[in-house]
Amino acid sequence: MSHVGSNTIDAALQRRLIEAVAATMIGHAEELTGLDQAIGDGDHGLNMKRGFEAIMVDIDGLAAKPLPEALRAIGTQLVMKVGGASGPLYGTLFITLGKELPAEPGPADTARALGAAIAAVMARGKSQPGQKTMLDVLAPIHAELLAGGDDLTTRIKARAADAADATVPMKALRGRASFLGDRSVGHMDPGARSSSLMIAAVCDVLGG
Repeated sequence: MSHVGSNTIDAALQRRLIEAVAATMIGHAEELTGLDQAIGDGDHGLNMKRGFEAIMVDIDGLAAKPLPEALRAIGTQLVMKVGGASGPLYGTLFITLGKELPAEPGPADTARALGAAIAAVMARGKSQPGQKTMLDVLAPIHAELLAGGDDLTTRIKARAADAADATVPMKALRGRASFLGDRSVGHMDPGARSSSLMIAAVCDVLGG
């Protein structure tokens, strides 16, 4: 995610955004692991924590880079450090955002870049919205961005939380959870939860 408004992202704001997302992922590692133990490999929380701890080691360098370059560097770290299914998918998301966003994106740039990133994640994961994955949060957020209007950060944060909740009754059709069939129903998708947490962290910084 990037700035949903039109303010300039300077090094200080970029640092706050990265720190907020990293702290959220590290702080929610146990919760994400618990969700993943129910329907996956049980390693999502620890894997995401490891990836974002590696990003925090390089926070000074990442904050100083132009936004597109920083996003690509974060994506590369996630691919290398997170592993599992989530590393390549989150890596693809951040790397594509980095390729598509200008250094000072406006709302239209952000919506377009997120659309491209979602398409890249769909291709990488051979999945689409409705299959109980992170896409079930990312796609509604994209729709909210396209709608634009007032209180966008507040609306996006609420939509992300609702979208993650909406994965609970879904039957998983992709990933390890799909092996459970109907037993995947009744559990929140860990990738949807981690996506909603990331989005909330970004919205809190941008809206604050």
